[in-house]
Amino acid sequence: MKQSIHRSFRNTPAPIQAALGVWVVVVVSLATSLLGGRLPAEEKSVEAGQSERRLFESARFLASDELEGRGVGTKGLDLAADYIVREFAAMGLATDRIEGGAFQKFTMTTGADLGEPNQITLVGPADDKHPEGVKLELKLGQDFNPLALGGSGKLDVPLVFVGYGITGKDENYDDYAGIDVKGKAVVVLRHEPQQDNPKSAFNGTLHSPHAPYVRKLANAHEHGAAAVIFCNDEFDIRKNIAQRTKAVIDAVDALAQARAKFKEIAEPTPDQTEAQRKENLELCDRLIERNRELKAADDPLLGIRETGGVGEAGRVPVVFCRRSAIEPAVKPAAGADLGELERQIDATLSPHSHELTGWRLTGEVTIHRHDVDVKNVVAVLDGEGPRADETIVIGAHYDHLGFGGDGSLAPGQNEIHNGADDNGSGTAALLEVAHRLATLGRKLPRRVVFIAFTGEERGLIGSARYCRQPLVPMDKTIAMLNMDMVGRLSDEKLIIQGVDTAPEFGTIIDALNEVYAFKLTKQPGGFGPSDHSSFYALKVPVMHFFTGTHVDYHRPSDDYDKLNLPGMRRIVEMVTETAVRLADAEGRPQYQQVKAPAARGGGDRPYFGSVPDFSQDKPGYALSAVTKDGPAEKAGIKGGDIIIQLGESKIGNLDDFDSALRKFKAGDKVPLVVKRGEDEVKLEVVLEPPR
Repeated sequence: MKQSIHRSFRNTPAPIQAALGVWVVVVVSLATSLLGGRLPAEEKSVEAGQSERRLFESARFLASDELEGRGVGTKGLDLAADYIVREFAAMGLATDRIEGGAFQKFTMTTGADLGEPNQITLVGPADDKHPEGVKLELKLGQDFNPLALGGSGKLDVPLVFVGYGITGKDENYDDYAGIDVKGKAVVVLRHEPQQDNPKSAFNGTLHSPHAPYVRKLANAHEHGAAAVIFCNDEFDIRKNIAQRTKAVIDAVDALAQARAKFKEIAEPTPDQTEAQRKENLELCDRLIERNRELKAADDPLLGIRETGGVGEAGRVPVVFCRRSAIEPAVKPAAGADLGELERQIDATLSPHSHELTGWRLTGEVTIHRHDVDVKNVVAVLDGEGPRADETIVIGAHYDHLGFGGDGSLAPGQNEIHNGADDNGSGTAALLEVAHRLATLGRKLPRRVVFIAFTGEERGLIGSARYCRQPLVPMDKTIAMLNMDMVGRLSDEKLIIQGVDTAPEFGTIIDALNEVYAFKLTKQPGGFGPSDHSSFYALKVPVMHFFTGTHVDYHRPSDDYDKLNLPGMRRIVEMVTETAVRLADAEGRPQYQQVKAPAARGGGDRPYFGSVPDFSQDKPGYALSAVTKDGPAEKAGIKGGDIIIQLGESKIGNLDDFDSALRKFKAGDKVPLVVKRGEDEVKLEVVLEPPR
């Protein structure tokens, strides 16, 4: 645990001392008031100091090493949830509305490991030596490894070689053209054709969007494949061997040069001899390591997680095989080995896919997905009067990145990412807004529901789950105020997204800012990379408060001593007053659908106009919403639909949808099928230029 967690006030970093200096003033002011009364300015100073002290204590605890970066699956995330509910309860808020408690519980997938059994066999036609058929049993960890990208399943399916497994409409290239792979296992080469050709249609010598494993897997799924076998391509092996060979030669040269330099010393001293001995050992170790790398470059076998990602339940099995393991099935059936087939494709930029007649893949692949229990934390401040059933949601996510990994901008660092600003600041601010509203001294005319969301860093999982299973019906939820990264106010710059999602919002914010004098940036629209998006997708007006990114974003250096406590307090005050004005208003804010902003370039696929629902675990591409006046809305697609087919492509998840969409261009009329409840609905969408 970092020593900074245990610092006394005297040893607290200067920025915190400056903020806590207000607290010292508060104590003095309190003593003075007992003798001679308290002036309004002194009272305001006392309240400000107390508020900043609470913000500091909450943020410091949430960003402490004890909470392990609040990563999904860590004990620290549960400790954070327990802390939040204790704070809510201490304020007198109702914390028993979700099945008698405050936790809305569900599960998330965080990773995958090998289970048992994992065994595959290539079964070939009979020959003179094998009258009952060839059986080549592949060895786990030596010949093949299952990949976490895929799922589990028993296999007894025909084999097909499909080259690089690419369907590229713009490149006029399709490895699946004229070959049926439905219910079969496809053998797929890594990367793409003509990797050494600067004029290649596949982005020259750089990798194109067709190269990633997820795209190839999605394409195989769209064509109905029952399993996928990846293997290395010859070009990549040759390139890596050349690089590693040069590294070995460089290591040999360095050793030779060191020895030659030592020989120039006529009578070396004992110290020089010892220094030479140590240098030789170091250079020999380097040579051994470079030689090991050279050997590993010859058809390397990837591990279960080396391709990134975790497959969904029900996904087809995916394995990675050495070329030497799969070659016996390819060469006799295709009339050429993998290297020859690859060279033929590169020479003509035309597919050379083949049915591997007589060969089957049998066995079983078992992937264990790691599902962890997570929870949103929900507390309620009941309203009073005829509008008491109408609800304002105030939220912030309390999860972060744990020890790094996916999402970290410090790759390779297995270090606690404390997430003081992201989103310890928003969670601390949520608790302070709750405290202020709970101690307001009167009942509000409308209910306020406070929610600390989990799983935001994994794709707005917690807020999407709440919106699907809300405590209060969504048609009774009149507004959602979200705080994410509100701890680094600099130069008075405050960003509020969604002010245009209700006409009443602008009036409220402009009036309040005459007092707070922030340099406001009003970002249009209700969709953005935080939890307010889940609510806007269900036609709830939203405002999202944010002070911007910084050099510590998603890095281990995002620590509590860098927070701007006075800035946080002022944002809390603005959010609190916004909530009070919304609660006191005669009418509810009117939802206003905002058209998506104009494109700024950078997109490379047609525009569809949909918002994914990452909390769904059903097969297909689930939508939480469609954008106003976008192609999806014009086609009659609705939030809650699950796209299961686009054109001729089956859709199993977002990657499948992305891959399928890239096969079309702006202006194409594309048929699709969506699952709407228990019904399948056929529609047609007209795609628009990329955004």
